[in-house]
Amino acid sequence: MADLRANRVAVQMQKELGDILTRKIKDPRVGFVTVTDVEVTGDLQQAKVFISVLGNDQEKQESLLGLAKANGFIRAEIGQRIRLRKTPEITFEIDEAFEYGNRIDTLLRDLNKE
Repeated sequence: MADLRANRVAVQMQKELGDILTRKIKDPRVGFVTVTDVEVTGDLQQAKVFISVLGNDQEKQESLLGLAKANGFIRAEIGQRIRLRKTPEITFEIDEAFEYGNRIDTLLRDLNKE
């Protein structure tokens, strides 16, 4: 039962975070960021947000720094949009799976050319 609720909260958070990051965050360090997944613990205390960032490693780190700085604002926005007794603590992580998939895709295309 708790897992189902955590999943619903995660899906709702992913939707709202996408909107917040595109419309509300004005920090120039936060470039083209896409929320790829959100994992919420069963007790709804922690939320791990996976993002993909367009750019090189330095731009990705800059985006993470910008998001860390805006974390309080983002949490407050989430709290207003999703009615929960306590808004989960949010941590942002780069989603490596997306890049890994792109790298494999590129390698497969190169093999097909040969």
